[in-house]
Amino acid sequence: MERCRPWIEDALEYSGDTHVFDDVVAGVASGRMQLWPAPRGCAVTEIVLYPRKKVLHVFLAGGDMDQLFEMIEDAAEWGRGQGCSSMTLAGRFGLQRAIKHLGWEPTMIVMGREI
Repeated sequence: MERCRPWIEDALEYSGDTHVFDDVVAGVASGRMQLWPAPRGCAVTEIVLYPRKKVLHVFLAGGDMDQLFEMIEDAAEWGRGQGCSSMTLAGRFGLQRAIKHLGWEPTMIVMGREI
């Protein structure tokens, strides 16, 4: 996990201040989150249970974009084995163009503000 720390911390800068590295470590250690390490990047997923659907959510990803693209199908296959019927991810706006060729399409927009 420590080897992936720079990628995770970089990705956390865009997560809306919801987590720090130690929170991700705790999530992975508890089994609530899954770490997908690779030589040039990593991703962190979590399974989200909705009343009518189970979804594999890519919570964080960082590193070489080509490396991350290679990991998507492995994560999807694992998610199907866990009963997930779809995947979601959160990312910067520019990510839409970068992953469109992999079949990803925008399904909603998430906005935020401090209250």
